[in-house]
Amino acid sequence: MRGKFRQISLPRRLVADLMHASAGVPLVSLKRTLNLRAIVEARARAAQAPGWAAIFVKAFALVARTEPTLRTLHVKWPWPCLYELPRSVGMVAIARVEKGEDCVLFERVCAADEMPLAEVDALIRRAKTAPLHEIPSFRKMLCVTRLPLPLRRLAWAIGMNFGRQRANFCGSFGVTSVAAYGPGELHALSPGPFLLSYGVIRPDHTVDVVLRWDHLVCDAALIAQTLIRLEQVLGGEIAAELGAGRPQADARLVRAAGSRL
Repeated sequence: MRGKFRQISLPRRLVADLMHASAGVPLVSLKRTLNLRAIVEARARAAQAPGWAAIFVKAFALVARTEPTLRTLHVKWPWPCLYELPRSVGMVAIARVEKGEDCVLFERVCAADEMPLAEVDALIRRAKTAPLHEIPSFRKMLCVTRLPLPLRRLAWAIGMNFGRQRANFCGSFGVTSVAAYGPGELHALSPGPFLLSYGVIRPDHTVDVVLRWDHLVCDAALIAQTLIRLEQVLGGEIAAELGAGRPQADARLVRAAGSRL
């Protein structure tokens, strides 16, 4: 049966490069159901509710603040070793439509634990709609992807195997989800050491979270503890930050109502 040839687009070539870089990473998965009642209720009361991607990015960065292993990369050059970063670097999968084609690009969020949640959310929302050339992480990725194959392979080899460059290329953790399209577990591949994916929030305020990790960096016991701590941070620090913004919003509404009287 005769078909037709189609040119591989730039975003699709980027995915091919990511899969090639991910092939050598020994990823292992752990799934756990988290109770998000506190954060769901706080988010419902917030004047401007942040997206779940921003919430999980900041929550994971807060957990990693006190656990250096979650900021650690395995690199091979100049010799195999572990490389600890001073701050978390999150890579958030952004689904877009470019020239009529669905594609995925990655927004870089550095030190989300030091940023207000609203700022993290604004970065991610802008990455979904702004022109590609206005997003620095998109611009850098696509610049490398335009190179001929031998040069791309060389760039990725450098990016994967030197600690500082690997943080720039792949971050210290990733966040992805297909919850916007309905329920389902996503066990994605990634060249980064940690990849968190989350499902649909159920009516009982629970959610399934899958955390994949590079087994060269740590073992399952730490990941199990990380998911427990993640649940605590979501119901604690993140819910408290959302709650702290509520009185200010209420005050603005009261002042606005008073001005109309």
